[in-house]
Amino acid sequence: MSTLLVGNAQVLVTMDGDRREIASGSIFARDGVIEQVGVASDLPDTADEVLDASGLLVLPGLVNTHHHIYQSLTRAYPPAQNVGLFAWLKALYPVWANLTPDAVRISTTLGLLELAKSGCTTVFDHQYLWPNGSRVDDQMEAAQTVGVRFHASRGSMSRSEKDGGLPPDSVVQTADEILDDCLRTIDAFHDPSPGAMTRVVVAPCSPFSVTEDLMRESAALARDKRVRLHTHLAETKDEEQYTLEQFGKRPVEYAADLGWLGDDVWFAHAVFIDTDESARMAETSTGVAHCPTSNMLISSGIAPIARYLAQGVPVGIGVDGSASNDAGNMLQETRQAMMLQRLSVAPGVGEGEALPARQSLELATIGGAAVLGRDDIGSLEPGKRADFFTLDFDRIEFAGSHDPVAAALLCGPVPARDVYVEGNAVINQYAHRTIDEGSLAEKHRDAARRLVEG
Repeated sequence: MSTLLVGNAQVLVTMDGDRREIASGSIFARDGVIEQVGVASDLPDTADEVLDASGLLVLPGLVNTHHHIYQSLTRAYPPAQNVGLFAWLKALYPVWANLTPDAVRISTTLGLLELAKSGCTTVFDHQYLWPNGSRVDDQMEAAQTVGVRFHASRGSMSRSEKDGGLPPDSVVQTADEILDDCLRTIDAFHDPSPGAMTRVVVAPCSPFSVTEDLMRESAALARDKRVRLHTHLAETKDEEQYTLEQFGKRPVEYAADLGWLGDDVWFAHAVFIDTDESARMAETSTGVAHCPTSNMLISSGIAPIARYLAQGVPVGIGVDGSASNDAGNMLQETRQAMMLQRLSVAPGVGEGEALPARQSLELATIGGAAVLGRDDIGSLEPGKRADFFTLDFDRIEFAGSHDPVAAALLCGPVPARDVYVEGNAVINQYAHRTIDEGSLAEKHRDAARRLVEG
């Protein structure tokens, strides 16, 4: 049995029920599970591994509730830089049709490493097209290399242009192909146990790329296998209009009629949701992945996060695709959520109240854990897993700040100094324990070039 002591942090942010912030705080963990949290003088002073956290801010690992990691291969792609969602997708579908298993492995490795370096310890990824023999297996291999907790989606698209959808035939699959591989993937990789490193989510892409029948069948399959459900909903005005024109329903009514409300469901974006719809989501504990940077980049709008929180809708934060954000920095995204909410409550603009730094950090930690259906991560307290990251408060970016916890967002973002998952060091003094970043970046650049050249 191995033990870990994280000792004498300048401030230890627990995110426990009392939201304690402990000066000179320490954590003692055994075999990846936290046993004690408190003031350093009250905890053991030795362990198999000791991390001296003097001068460091220690926070629970961040939880990313929505991403498309393969899109890191098409960052800053010129035809997709200055257009809305539907035009953006139309420009990129033909490029993504060239994905290979090797490209998926490389992009997933780089994307997860990028997230880890920003303090992210748990990642949900929504890959919804699987051309040229690529599979969830390719992502799982990469996740094991990086060492973060990975919730993979067996995403899907089945409604092509000829059926009234948006994607071309080259990136869709039949319902039978999709459902069969969902079953295979769940059986191969889903681990429901506490502390699980891999889980699987059933995740049809969106109303404009998936048939109603597949949405119903996906929900039935997921509930039979006791896994969670995820999809995009109400991301843009175009999508809102699509559900009204195609189905004669507003987005949440459309989802509800297909069996897509419940405490095992969360939606990405949910920008254009009215008050009655969000009340229905709150009643059913249906969650939201808030993706502020993507919503800004593609001019989608500002999600009504203050209203969601007031009504009791579970909310987490998502970085979203690395081509509709062009960065995979979870700490930066948490800061962006705080900033964008303040803009949304400017006079004459929106509703609710500003989002303080600490509340934004809650959404990125304990909030994200709840959205993913996990009660074993998201906070630093006895019984939880030892997932955390550190920020060096001696950096020049923090000079002159008087509140270390708020400074993590207000003065940031800065890279995580150390990142631990299940009590194991993933990042130590800014570097991954095994991955050569230069070599990985070179492979990624080559894969991106080949993807675009076809």
